[in-house]
Amino acid sequence: MEDVYLSDYARWDPKPFIIQFGEGFGLRYYGLAYVLGFIIGGWLLKVYYEKKLSPFDKNQRQDIFLYIIIGVAVGGRLGYYVFYNTRDLFHEPWTIFQIWKGGMASHGGFIGIALTIWYTARKFKQPFWRVADLICTLAPAGLFLGRIANFLNGELWGKQTYFKFAVIFTNDPSTPLLPRHPSQLYEALLEGLVLLIYTQWRIWKTDILKRAPGRLVGEFLFGYAILRIFGEHFREPDADLIMGLSRGSFYSVILAIFAVFILWRSTSKKALSS
Repeated sequence: MEDVYLSDYARWDPKPFIIQFGEGFGLRYYGLAYVLGFIIGGWLLKVYYEKKLSPFDKNQRQDIFLYIIIGVAVGGRLGYYVFYNTRDLFHEPWTIFQIWKGGMASHGGFIGIALTIWYTARKFKQPFWRVADLICTLAPAGLFLGRIANFLNGELWGKQTYFKFAVIFTNDPSTPLLPRHPSQLYEALLEGLVLLIYTQWRIWKTDILKRAPGRLVGEFLFGYAILRIFGEHFREPDADLIMGLSRGSFYSVILAIFAVFILWRSTSKKALSS
C-alpha cells in the first residue's frame, strides 16, 4: 500500500533549515518567514506614509516595528502555551524560552499586536482605531509566509485524504505513510493571500480609513476567523478538542464574536466622530 501512495501522490521531505550549522541550529525557514513578513510590513507602512494614509514618519515607524516584533513574539509564544500546551506551561515553564523548538499561536500574536497598537496610539497621540486599521493590513503577508514555513517544516499536517493534490510528508509517524491535505498551503492562501488582497483593496480603493475608523480591523479579524475555521476542516487537530471543535476553530469563534462587536462599533456615531 505504501508503494501505491508514494507513486500516486506528491512527496515532501521536510527541510526546516535553509542552512544548518549544527544539531538543531541554523537558519530556519520559519525565522526567514518572520523576517520577510516584518520587511514587507515595514515597506507597506512606508508607502502609506508617502501616500498620506499614515501619520508615522521614519523614526516613528522604526519604533513601531520594534513594538510589533515584541508583541508578535511574546504574544505568539505565550499564546501557544496558554491555548495549546498548558501541560508544559505548568510542568516545564522554562521551555517557553526554547524558541528554536518552535511553537507560536496566531491568536496569541493578535493579542500581542492589540497591546502594541494600544501602546503606539498612546505614545504617538493617535486614535486607537486609526492605528489598528493601518496595522491590521500588515499582518496577512506574515500569515502567508508563516503558513508556507509550516509546510516546509512538515508540521501542522492536514487530515488524511485521497484528493489528487494530497501530499505525503516523510516525517509523518503514521505507518504506512498517509496522503494528507496540504492544509498549510490552504491556510496560506486563505488567511494570507486572500486577506492581503482584500485589505489592500479596501485601503487603496475605498475611503474606509476616514469614513469608519475601526471597520477595517473588524473586517480583517472577522475574515481571518471565518477563513481559519474553514481551513481547520482540512487540518489535524494539534491539541484536544473544546466543545467538539479544534482549538483553532474554538478560538476563532471567539475572535469572530469580538470582530462583530468592532464592526458594530465602527458604524456608531462615536466611531464616526473619532
